[in-house]
Amino acid sequence: MNQGLLQANHEARALQQLSSCCSASASEIMSDATTSQAMSNARPTVLIIDDDPALRGSLERLLRSVGLDSRLFASISEFLQYEPSDGPTCLVLDVRLPGRSGLDLQREFVATNKQIPIIFITGHGDIPMSVQAMKRGAIDFLIKPFCTSELLEAIHLGLDRDRAQRESANSLRALTERFKSLSAREREIMIEVVRGRRSKDIAEGISISTCTVQTHRISMMRKMQAHSLPELERMARRLMLLPEKRNAS
Repeated sequence: MNQGLLQANHEARALQQLSSCCSASASEIMSDATTSQAMSNARPTVLIIDDDPALRGSLERLLRSVGLDSRLFASISEFLQYEPSDGPTCLVLDVRLPGRSGLDLQREFVATNKQIPIIFITGHGDIPMSVQAMKRGAIDFLIKPFCTSELLEAIHLGLDRDRAQRESANSLRALTERFKSLSAREREIMIEVVRGRRSKDIAEGISISTCTVQTHRISMMRKMQAHSLPELERMARRLMLLPEKRNAS
């Protein structure tokens, strides 16, 4: 009789915690949504590096005509002094420049894992050069004089790619912060849960009661803003707590 009463009391407390968890999660989700909305509303910027002032001015007017902001640079050294904006960005980059070339800058980006979508423009391109640039992730490689519609199409593709990269990075950053907010015990239980272990087995493995495991589990799900075990598993894979799933051959 006493054991049944204790179990009923525990279930009541768990339901109460779950109710408060749902309320807290709702406000946390709204906060994340507000951040995401602010990021999506940030104005995109097209960066242009070309040593021809007439071409820079022409491209600035073209972009202004379609509602896009731009920043102009005559050289890579001038560009490297620029403070990046918070909004989506892409780079229109001449291949041949004073000092370092556009391809040199792309190599630096690859080496430092700096992900800015690049559209190359050049009056002196060849097939090996374009293949090299595209293999390193360039959006396009346009030969001067190029069609403005092709350039605008490449720019919009680059901005879309950068927007997606930023959203993914911000999402992972927020997920990492939520994981850091867990206690050591909650992290331990999360890892065991996503490995498929039952609360009873987890309790036996770390020498605590099943009720305590369930309490930590509820708190962990709330802090992670996970509404199901499959969602928690996807979070764990993004955090590299589990190996990536391999496609069946």
